[in-house]
Amino acid sequence: MRAPLLSQRLVALFGAALLLFNFPLLALWDHEAMVFGLPLFPAALFAVWAVLIGLLAWLMES
Repeated sequence: MRAPLLSQRLVALFGAALLLFNFPLLALWDHEAMVFGLPLFPAALFAVWAVLIGLLAWLMES
């Protein structure tokens, strides 16, 4: 009973990752701004990547 729900959530997470790492949304972060001394674009990429990995780990462990 739980396997179909987990697979649906994993597909949704994959779709969200595709959207977040696609050009139109990535262009939102491409500015000459700094966050804690780091350029905004790589910091945002790393943050989104880390959140996606955290969500994947949470889904797989729960």
